[in-house]
Amino acid sequence: MTLANDIDAAAAFVLARQRQRPSVGIILGSGLGSLAESVEGPVHIPYREIPGFAPTTVEGHKGEMVFGQMEGKTVAVLQGRLHAYEGYSPQQITFPVRVLKAIGCGVLMVTNAAGGLNPAYLAGDLMLISDHLNLPGMIGHNPLYGPNDPLLGPRFPDMSQAYDPGLRDLARQVAAELGFSLREGVYVMLGGPSYETPAEVHFLRVIGADAVGMSTASEVVVARHSAMRVLGVSMISNVIPLPTPGAAAGAGQHGIEGPLGHEEVLANAAKAAPRFVSLLRGVLRRL
Repeated sequence: MTLANDIDAAAAFVLARQRQRPSVGIILGSGLGSLAESVEGPVHIPYREIPGFAPTTVEGHKGEMVFGQMEGKTVAVLQGRLHAYEGYSPQQITFPVRVLKAIGCGVLMVTNAAGGLNPAYLAGDLMLISDHLNLPGMIGHNPLYGPNDPLLGPRFPDMSQAYDPGLRDLARQVAAELGFSLREGVYVMLGGPSYETPAEVHFLRVIGADAVGMSTASEVVVARHSAMRVLGVSMISNVIPLPTPGAAAGAGQHGIEGPLGHEEVLANAAKAAPRFVSLLRGVLRRL
């Protein structure tokens, strides 16, 4: 079986359960699954039932595909994603993106919960991703490694405009109409699952990152390889001031009391959820 065969098998299974072809795919990050609750006429398909899909293991990632209508568009929402730290390969992590493309999605909205490295950011801010630093990909963990199937995309895809300028313009317009500030910056992907040391925080800020997380960049690489237009939004779950030498990166430096934990990430995501949902629904409405 080739990758193309695996994609076709998964797409055929999904389309047999959902007759309408979606035009927009949405990947929901940690604690941001509430958007799926606003899908009209939903059809739920657990990942474990879809051929080639691996199960999610992280709290806040439900692990199902939700089809339905939202703002007059047919959407396919991935309620949860896979991560390298769960033991999955870059190809497994991005397989759902391949399937979204195969079932008709020309637009991909990727979301995540991220730590804020920019000192101007506050916990609960939404950041429009203008570009990314794919550190795992730069050291060899790239989902495009191996033989390339030209039917899926080019051997050397252009990433100079990974995040679609037109979709970013729409997001800015929606935020302005809704009356809230929308940050814009560079997202850096790390492997995780450990949070950053003070030295790593300093390094990430020096190389130009505004927010840090453990996902998204690999998915965007495959989306662009597949000629999908991409919009990326990070929910700033915690703020990370530049640490002093010898300081712990967690305690007292993330906008929370005590060491940073996943529970705090989920709690802050829940607080930002109404603005997050309004932003993405507004963009969908204007597509």
